[in-house]
Amino acid sequence: MEKRLNGKRLSKASRSGFINYGIVIAAFVLIQILLVVQKLLGVTLVSNSLQSLLVPTCCYIVMAVSLNLTVGILGELSLGHAGFMSLGAFSGIVASFLLADVIPFAPLRLALSMIVGAVFGALGGVIVGVPVLRLQGDYLAIVTLAFGQIIKNIIMVLYVGVDEKGLHIAASSERFNLGPDGTTIIKGPMGAVGVTKLASFTAGFVLILITLVVVQNLVNSRSGRAIMALRDNRIAAESVGINTTKYKLMAFVTSAALAGAAGALFGLNYSSTVASKFDFNASILVLVFVVLGGLGSIRGSIIAAALLYVLPEQLRGLGIDDFRMLIYAIILILVMLVTNNDQLKALVGRIIPKRKGAASHG
Repeated sequence: MEKRLNGKRLSKASRSGFINYGIVIAAFVLIQILLVVQKLLGVTLVSNSLQSLLVPTCCYIVMAVSLNLTVGILGELSLGHAGFMSLGAFSGIVASFLLADVIPFAPLRLALSMIVGAVFGALGGVIVGVPVLRLQGDYLAIVTLAFGQIIKNIIMVLYVGVDEKGLHIAASSERFNLGPDGTTIIKGPMGAVGVTKLASFTAGFVLILITLVVVQNLVNSRSGRAIMALRDNRIAAESVGINTTKYKLMAFVTSAALAGAAGALFGLNYSSTVASKFDFNASILVLVFVVLGGLGSIRGSIIAAALLYVLPEQLRGLGIDDFRMLIYAIILILVMLVTNNDQLKALVGRIIPKRKGAASHG
């Protein structure tokens, strides 16, 4: 009986995972068809402004899914996710510049730069995670928030360049000396300028699929069940021999690595990138996507990130974008009121009946 129940549960999880893949693939194919038809017929089906949002939307979907691994699956509140994204963005930009002469093929250089971004994001996750994951609740949130601000401030004073002697890194313009043929990659407060744009919607689509493969397989694995056991009852999980530090760090570093890869793609989508793009508001924005999509719901993170990033940008002409964070804050308050009030929860349940037997981590 137990085997049949386990098999049934795994079957539901697999089916939910394939639905997530299907949603992403269908959206990608639909947009590609619209772009081809637009080119052939000369009609505007996908506006230029919407096309410019395709890559950032993919990045924020990856950010939301990866943060959901920490907040929804692991159950720890992290407010510095944009810090890992910034590590990936600037390390990916530097890697892309250094590989330009060695690897002229842009897609391969982009892939390697994203891998470098993921590595630096993972390193940041280890550096932060080893001491921080011993904390819980508000303490963890405060420390991760501080980490994000520290990374932003460090990058804002960082100067990186290359000349015939190799790579140069300095923390101030006075100590930053390049040869006559040297090139500056990162210029302190000005950020990275003159970046060769390599990012593409196809690369973003592939990164989303890779993220889904990594996160969904982790969640449905033995390690994922251990991570969720820690979330549900840490004391009970430790009593049966689950290594708290190991599994917390596994989820945290995986989340940070995916954020780093998304950051590299994001950074290589613009000709210039500044550290202020990855401030506290960016972390809160991604957290909003996770909360509104549903904690632990991968599909919800995908849909919420896509809608809540694209719609305000498209409605900017109406002045709504100026009030985006205010609207998000109000929605968050309403969500918290509903989820913590039994009467409101019952009312929402009657209006939107929950499908019987639905998977909790779709």
